[in-house]
Amino acid sequence: MIQARYYLGSLLNFPLLPFLYFQSKQIRKSVPSLPEASFPEGKVGSGDKKLRLLTLGESTMAGVGVKKHTQGFTGHLSYLLADAYDLRVEWRVIARSGYTAKNVQQLLVPDIENQSADFIVIGLGGNDTFKLNSPNNWRKSIETLILDLQQKFPGKPILFINVPPIRNFPAFTKLAKFVLGRHIDLLHETLQQVTSEKEGVWYIDKRIQLRDWLNYWPGKTLSPSDFFSDGVHPSELTYKTWAGEVSKFIQDRRILA
Repeated sequence: MIQARYYLGSLLNFPLLPFLYFQSKQIRKSVPSLPEASFPEGKVGSGDKKLRLLTLGESTMAGVGVKKHTQGFTGHLSYLLADAYDLRVEWRVIARSGYTAKNVQQLLVPDIENQSADFIVIGLGGNDTFKLNSPNNWRKSIETLILDLQQKFPGKPILFINVPPIRNFPAFTKLAKFVLGRHIDLLHETLQQVTSEKEGVWYIDKRIQLRDWLNYWPGKTLSPSDFFSDGVHPSELTYKTWAGEVSKFIQDRRILA
């Protein structure tokens, strides 16, 4: 059903592709090329128990938009988990800006050492959407990625965080938000299905709503643009807010209990 909607959407989008192609070139020119964050490994906390956290994925996990990973998603999540569970968290980021799920599975996972993680957190979806990868191909890549990780880290929990809020990207045109927003909806539904079928795998399927994030910081005067470093990639405020929601999900679902 999801794949059928993809084919139908492709037919409906076909007349729009020349306009989308032109606009995408303009977007690329207007968005600065930001580097990945530095220092992809770290430690935080002083509890008696240790948690080895591994984060995988695309630019979100690679920390594009901040200088150091301590300012990014992984750094903030590690701090929150260390505080919530009284842990020593040793974290490591293995991610690349521009990578799809297939790239992560084929190019990053094979180089991960065995027995080097207790908890794996994955952030994907943006680049598969930008490339308009089909739901079926996305499903195959996600299933293979999960299988590979479960073979490397038997019994370790795997968490996929929310897909990016493409409809809220300030740098995108209305047409790009419309076409890519509908496409990421299909990947979102596919990821829901895949993870629901897997033991020890979770997906935060709550859609990111910037209006909710604005209320996350009472007393601060914020606008949606404050959550983006360049109109596309997260700012430190986003990484901190996002990590807070992910930490709450982990605690509510007792994933690390």
